[in-house]
Amino acid sequence: MSSLQQGEVTKPVEKIHPNNLQGVHKEVVVHAFRQLVEHSHPSKGKGDVTTSVHSFAHSRVEWLHKSVPELQNLAEKYHIGNFVAIRGTNQRFFESMPIYARLGMHLLFYGKEQVKLLEGNKFVEDVLREQSVHEGKIYDSPESVKNIPSFIKMYNVQLDELLEPDIHKYHTFNEFFYRRLKPGARPVENADNPRGFCSAADCRLVVYQTISLAEKFWIKGDEFSVPSLLGLAPTDPVCEALSGGSLAIFRLAPADYHRFHSPVDGRILAEHRDIPGQYYTVNPQAVNEPHLDVFTRNKRSTILVEHEISKKPVAIVAVGALLVGSIRWTHNNEIKRGDEIGYFAYGGSTIIAVFPPGLIEFDEDLILNSTGKSVAAAGEGSIETLVKVGYSLGRMPDAAQST
Repeated sequence: MSSLQQGEVTKPVEKIHPNNLQGVHKEVVVHAFRQLVEHSHPSKGKGDVTTSVHSFAHSRVEWLHKSVPELQNLAEKYHIGNFVAIRGTNQRFFESMPIYARLGMHLLFYGKEQVKLLEGNKFVEDVLREQSVHEGKIYDSPESVKNIPSFIKMYNVQLDELLEPDIHKYHTFNEFFYRRLKPGARPVENADNPRGFCSAADCRLVVYQTISLAEKFWIKGDEFSVPSLLGLAPTDPVCEALSGGSLAIFRLAPADYHRFHSPVDGRILAEHRDIPGQYYTVNPQAVNEPHLDVFTRNKRSTILVEHEISKKPVAIVAVGALLVGSIRWTHNNEIKRGDEIGYFAYGGSTIIAVFPPGLIEFDEDLILNSTGKSVAAAGEGSIETLVKVGYSLGRMPDAAQST
């Protein structure tokens, strides 16, 4: 089970800490991680995704727990994952963390000698990159289609909303992973209001009116800045236009529809820019880690959109993550809210939209969840909101002026 209702959460939620897997050497975790990826191939995993990277940290995977028996002890003591708010209610559910993300976080922050990557650990960086590329090759192979039925069952994928519901028409697992939806499956809320903005993805969402608020509540890495995110100099006109602006962070989990869409009406100002980087997990506990900013370290690709009404620039950044094979853009030059603009190959991943100051006023319910002030947050800090493509994100204030 990937999610639990509030009443089913009967143990503490793990806060990732080196003592939780104390004594587990880096080499042991690397071996287990490589074996998880290998089990993605039907020749090893027999088409059962629950024995590979898709298994959850609480799952009982016999071969894995023989390699890392401490994982079973951890699952007996804690729920491993995070809460997500259900929009339009005061309720939340608990979303379990995939085992690959938990192992990746152990490697990322607490290696054999508890030396963090911030201080340099090229071996671990190379392993995460190597296995992310390898996973992509496995899921691009024709044999990988054998994983599709198990994946559908595990995540309860709704076939009736797919443009191609016949799973036998897909030639690889990745083709199914970045599946298309039927026209109209994700209608845009407030589509008749030209001042509106919408969700870019089926995802877990946080929003912040200013960069400083994002750093206070969510992005705890001390390296984060708009110039570093965009891979530009602080004096670049784009960075100056976006300085002090607003952020929307759309995190996609492996179960999600993995095509992403425009949150704005406008036109593309330039060809996308690819920025090389690492393949760290973008799980919330990694993003909340004080000593490392995964967004500006990870592989990413950016486009710049001129907002139709204000003529101001909006940056859209597709951030790769652990086991994400590639980022691909599919947009036209002129785009409307809800238009598809790209997709991710396998893995969880993130879209970040950066708005100039004053352009967007985020919806109040999203702000309350993101700042931990909602009923669903339960006094435990910021909480993501579950949304789909087209859901309302906010609106352009009446006072906002054109450039």
